[in-house]
Amino acid sequence: MTADDYFEIQNLIHRYAWHLDHGDFIAMGNLFAHADVYAQGYLLASSDAAAVTREYDRYTRKFENGTPRTRHMVTNLIIEPHGVDQARASSYVMVFQQTDRLPLQPVIGGDYLDTFAKVNGSWRFTERRIGTEVFGDLSQHLLIPMQVPQGYARPQDWPRP
Repeated sequence: MTADDYFEIQNLIHRYAWHLDHGDFIAMGNLFAHADVYAQGYLLASSDAAAVTREYDRYTRKFENGTPRTRHMVTNLIIEPHGVDQARASSYVMVFQQTDRLPLQPVIGGDYLDTFAKVNGSWRFTERRIGTEVFGDLSQHLLIPMQVPQGYARPQDWPRP
């Protein structure tokens, strides 16, 4: 992998947070047009950008400004080659939110486990696994209450850094 490959993958990861925080669920969903997307171990969509968009529209509250009033902080990013024109990445995420009813605070945190493929000279997601381990007040973030899991299972075949 070249530095350009690394930066292109890094930008894909950060574009997800940018689009989500700005309420552009269509652009966010388009990032996963060729990817399986899992949350808490459940498949949300398989290579279907519109399905990803529908799931986020269904679960995520938007406010009068058209955004969820969040900021996703993606940190501890590790990108590694994983075969010819393939890579994987792991990162942490902490979501902060502020609304008229909620002071600025973290509302949910966890990690992203991603895989990528380089196709026709450009990198794209092939899989995203969203895991959440820490929970704050989600009452202003989610439209449908989340079942907080009793533990968190990481993929067995993915060695952690």
